[in-house]
Amino acid sequence: MTQFDYDLFVIGGGSGGVRSARLAAAMGKKVAIAEEYRFGGTCVIRGCVPKKLFVYASQFHEHFEDAAGFGWTVGESRFNWHALVAAKDKEIDRLEGLYRKGLEGAGAEILQTRAELTGPHSVRLVSSGREVTAERIIIAVGGAPNPHASLSGHDLCISSNEAFHLENLPRSILIAGGGYIAVEFANIFHGLGVETTLIYRGAEILSRFDQDMRRGLHEAMEAKGIRILCHDHIQKVEKSPAGNLQVETMNNGVLVVEQVMLALGRDPNTTGLGLEAAGVEINERGAVIVDRYSRTNVPSIFALGDVTDRVQLTPVAIHEAMCFIETEYKNNPTSPDHELIATAVFSQPEIGTVGMSEEQAAKKFEEIEVYRAQFRPMKATLSGRAEKMIMKLIVNAADRKVVGAHILGHDAGEMAQLLGITLKAGCTKDEFDRTMAVHPTAAEELVTMYNPTYRVRNGERV
Repeated sequence: MTQFDYDLFVIGGGSGGVRSARLAAAMGKKVAIAEEYRFGGTCVIRGCVPKKLFVYASQFHEHFEDAAGFGWTVGESRFNWHALVAAKDKEIDRLEGLYRKGLEGAGAEILQTRAELTGPHSVRLVSSGREVTAERIIIAVGGAPNPHASLSGHDLCISSNEAFHLENLPRSILIAGGGYIAVEFANIFHGLGVETTLIYRGAEILSRFDQDMRRGLHEAMEAKGIRILCHDHIQKVEKSPAGNLQVETMNNGVLVVEQVMLALGRDPNTTGLGLEAAGVEINERGAVIVDRYSRTNVPSIFALGDVTDRVQLTPVAIHEAMCFIETEYKNNPTSPDHELIATAVFSQPEIGTVGMSEEQAAKKFEEIEVYRAQFRPMKATLSGRAEKMIMKLIVNAADRKVVGAHILGHDAGEMAQLLGITLKAGCTKDEFDRTMAVHPTAAEELVTMYNPTYRVRNGERV
C-alpha cells in the first residue's frame, strides 16, 4: 500500500478549508493545512466580518439623529477612523487566533506557506521548496477581487481588500460596481461622512435580486445623499496635479475624487496553483470544476468554496466542507444542498432574501400571487426618518407554496435567516396565515398579509 505523508492536505485557510481540516483531524486523520496569508479567509480577515463591523460604525450618525425624537439630547459627536481600524484589527486578530486554536486542538498541522500542486497526490511548500504527499487534497483557496486590469489607471484604485486598511478616510470616493460589495461599501463610506458616488453600467443595482428590493434600496440610498450613476462606467483614471483622482466616465464627464474603489466582481484564486501539473480541470473563469460531491476530475483532489464559483458565500463553503467529511470519511455520500439559500445585503436599509424573485417565479410558474407591504417602521414615527420598509412574499398559486420572501429594512438579514428555515420546510401561504403575529414588530407583516396585492399569470400582472 502506498504511504503518504498525510491523509489529507488542505490548501487554503478560509472557512471551508479550516472546517474540513479540523473535522478530519478530530477523527484521527493526519492532516496538514497551508495558508500563505492569514487563517480565517476572506470572510474573517477582509470580508464579511470586518465589513459588518464597519456597517455598525457607519450607522451611528443616524442613531444619534434619531435619538432626539425619543427625548434624548446627544452632544457633539466626532468620528475617528484610526480608532475604528485599530478596534477592527484587534477583533480580527482574536478571531484568527480562534481558527488556529481550533486546528491545533484537533491535531492538524498548520503550515504558514503558499502551497502549489505538483501532481495528483503531491504539493510543494513554496517557503521551503519541500514536496509532500497526501492521499487526498482539498483546494480551498477562495477568490480575489477582479483588478479590472484593462482599465487605464486601475493601479491607482483600491479594492475591498484595501478599503479595510486605508491610512486615512477619504473625503470623497467613487465606487464602481452594482453588486452587494459595491452597495455595502457605498453605504459604509457615506455613513462615515464621505461624499460617495456609485457608478454601475447596468440599469439598476443588485442584478438578480427582486426588482422591488433593487428599486427600494436605490431610492433610499439617493435620499440619504449617495449619488448613483447607472448606465455608466469608468473609462480612465488619472492622478490630478492636486493629488486627487480624475475619473473619465462614459456618460457623466470627468469626476474628481480622492479615492476610487473597484468592486467589479471576484475571480477564483487559481493562478499559479499548479492545477495543470495535477491535471485538474478549470472553466473559462478559472474556477475549479467539481461534481456534486466536490470532486474534481482527478479522484484524489477536491475543491470547496469560492474557488469552485458555485455559490460565493461563507456558510456554503462550510456546508460543502461538512459534506466532504460525511462522504469521504464517514461512508455517507452527501452532496451540498445549494437550493433556497437565504442571504443578506448589509446595505442601509438592509435586504434579506430567500428563494425566487417575482421575476424568476413569473417565468417558472403559470400563476403566482404577490403579497407586498410597504410601510414606515414604528421607530421612524418618532425619529421622523422617512425610510420605508418593504416586505414581499411570492406564492405559487397552484399549490400555495411560498417560493420567495424578500425584505428591505432594518434587521432584514436576521429575518431572512428564519424565513430560510420556513421556505426550506416547504411551508405554504396558509401556514403563514395560521401563524400568530408578534406585536408590535415589523416582522408581523409577514403573517398578516392575507390577500394578494396582485397576481401574475403567464408573465402578465392581473
